Amino acid sequence: MNGSEYGSSVGRRSLLAGAAGVGMGVGVGMATALPASAAQAAPAQAQAQTPAPAAGRHPSNWPEPEPYGLADTRPDLWPREDNSFVLPLELRPRDKERGVVWMRDTYVNCFVVDGRPLYVATGTTRVPGLEVAAPWNDGLFVWTSRSLRGPWKLADTTRIRPGAEKGKVWSPEFVGENRPGRTVVAPWQEYWYDEQFGKRGQAWAPELHYFRDKWYLVACMGDHSKKVGSFMLVSEGGVEGPYRLVRGNEEKPFGDSFIGGPAFIEPGAYHHIDGSLYSEDDRAWLVLHNNLYARFSDDMEDIVPRTGLPAFRQQPYTPEPYLEGAYVFQHGGKYYLLQAAWDRTSVNADGSTRQGYDTPGAGRVQYQYDAVVAVADRFEGPYSRRWTAGVGAGHNNFFRDADGQVWATFFRNPAFGHWSSPSRVADAAVPGVVRVEWTGPHGDRLYVERRDRGRPSRH
Repeated sequence: MNGSEYGSSVGRRSLLAGAAGVGMGVGVGMATALPASAAQAAPAQAQAQTPAPAAGRHPSNWPEPEPYGLADTRPDLWPREDNSFVLPLELRPRDKERGVVWMRDTYVNCFVVDGRPLYVATGTTRVPGLEVAAPWNDGLFVWTSRSLRGPWKLADTTRIRPGAEKGKVWSPEFVGENRPGRTVVAPWQEYWYDEQFGKRGQAWAPELHYFRDKWYLVACMGDHSKKVGSFMLVSEGGVEGPYRLVRGNEEKPFGDSFIGGPAFIEPGAYHHIDGSLYSEDDRAWLVLHNNLYARFSDDMEDIVPRTGLPAFRQQPYTPEPYLEGAYVFQHGGKYYLLQAAWDRTSVNADGSTRQGYDTPGAGRVQYQYDAVVAVADRFEGPYSRRWTAGVGAGHNNFFRDADGQVWATFFRNPAFGHWSSPSRVADAAVPGVVRVEWTGPHGDRLYVERRDRGRPSRH
């Protein structure tokens, strides 16, 4: 995910309605990426009192829950009415009954286009009639706006595909657009069928980036696809496309294959998912699930090396649980590595409640899908110990708005835990954004903006 937010800002200065006249065709001008509910009772180790605001302009770091690997569940780290909102994305016909776009893996970013801020949003969506984005969905949609608050409009793709649903910039169904020397949908990305699931194949976790005056869309084919893993598209026009597949993905996803995912995935078909793009100056890197990275080639058509990718230097939990949604963001001269981890509830030997980023096991119940973050002086690390940056805000990205305010996305995971409850699921899977605060050059932490910090609400 993107670190190109580290560029210059508008005025001062990369989960989930649109500006009048802001179609996706605004996209090929010179653009610079802009720099980057009550909680369940937490265990005693994580319930340190909220400190008073730090002297000066930066709030304080919170003490870390001990031992390392405990989750911080305090309500201050939740997206709340005073620090967050759900984006009013233009509704498609399928969204009208719900009144809000159903979205997972919400992604939002802000770029300077022709001297004006352009906000983009995308994420994982589902087709009408399915409760989730599986065993198939119909591709990737994009929205744009001139303001984070909206109005948000679907990408104007009508001139590219007059008969297709507006806003859909890529889908396996576009396979008919393939031409010699121009691949839009590779064979491994096409829909397919079997007796167990019927129609299969879906695109997940998209991100939209602007780099070297071109638009790039990084996404992954999900668990029901012929091959599972990350790929990248490049636009031959504006933000609305048309997009084609980069040459390095014509045969397979990025990186190596390995044993992973559900049992129904065929051996050799699973590659690293949740692909992300980080750029800085004139260089760009691919960031992958399982904490890997690689430089993009100079022509942005492949990665170097193609296999045996290096890993970020981190301080893992013991044992290390399953993590996903890796994303790098640069702020204040530091590199922040975001990942998503399930906080699992269990019972300590003394009968108290434990909230921790544990591996699955007897008595451990998924509670919240959190954003955990670590900081480093260099892109590759070594990174600090992780901390809970946002409760229920996992699989997100950080970005800066046109005024320099840092935000995080969230979507409220409806699959398990808190947001899967029948009483809450209607408020889950949404395109949400929440303000983020920085604890300054001495604290070096980014948190969901905590309340009671001695500042008036800006919601």
